[in-house]
Amino acid sequence: MTTPLVLSELTDGVLVLTLNRPEVLNSFNRPMALALQAELARAASDPGVRAVLLTGTGRGFCAGQDLAEVLPQGGGPMPDISETVRASYNPIIKAIRHLEKPVVCAVNGVAAGAGANLAFACDLTIAAEEATFVESFAKLGLIPDTSGTFFVPRLIGPQRATAMFFLAEKMHAGRAKDWGLIHDVVPQAQLHEVALHLAKQLAGQATRGFGLTKRAMNASWTNDIDAQLEVEADCMQEAGRTADYEEGVRAFLEKRKPTYRGA
Repeated sequence: MTTPLVLSELTDGVLVLTLNRPEVLNSFNRPMALALQAELARAASDPGVRAVLLTGTGRGFCAGQDLAEVLPQGGGPMPDISETVRASYNPIIKAIRHLEKPVVCAVNGVAAGAGANLAFACDLTIAAEEATFVESFAKLGLIPDTSGTFFVPRLIGPQRATAMFFLAEKMHAGRAKDWGLIHDVVPQAQLHEVALHLAKQLAGQATRGFGLTKRAMNASWTNDIDAQLEVEADCMQEAGRTADYEEGVRAFLEKRKPTYRGA
């Protein structure tokens, strides 16, 4: 039986997705990228999935692209790497950002190249104290992909982003948190427990509201203030028609804990 390249488990409304190529620090090949795309599509279509937790097996979270897949074969010409970016990574980032459900990332070890930028693109990222991040593209004469040039400058500013991209220096989890690249850092032994608890906490809340908040935040990257105010009004209108909003109001008036259904 073939070992799945992405392990998948649904627990208490949380779809736990685990990159599973530990022998190469979970670096991406095309089959693993396609498997992750399929699981994210499942998360979008399955009402039983209220949140997603993304992590990796073994010592690493994700070491980026498996270079063995994109090196020329038999002395032939260099392959068109843009085809890999468009087929493997762009659909993953689009799926995460357009998934109107929370996506938590638990970085258990090295996150390099596409792996680092994948972590930065998630909604809430928690890293183990031993975890490291590195924008390794410059070492190969490449540019950051997997939305790195979009999110990193916006998270930490152009000077720090340029240093990360040009110098390709390893960054420890503590500095990544201090700079605002990730949400939190916890001891390695507690990482899975803490990240899963957070994902379950989010899954039990009004996830339609989270999804609409995420939609509005995505729009804010390109809108001016007038356009963004309209996006907020439209999303508020949609949120105000949800069963979760009605439940939240009733629970407040009845002085009880609300029971949300993500609808």
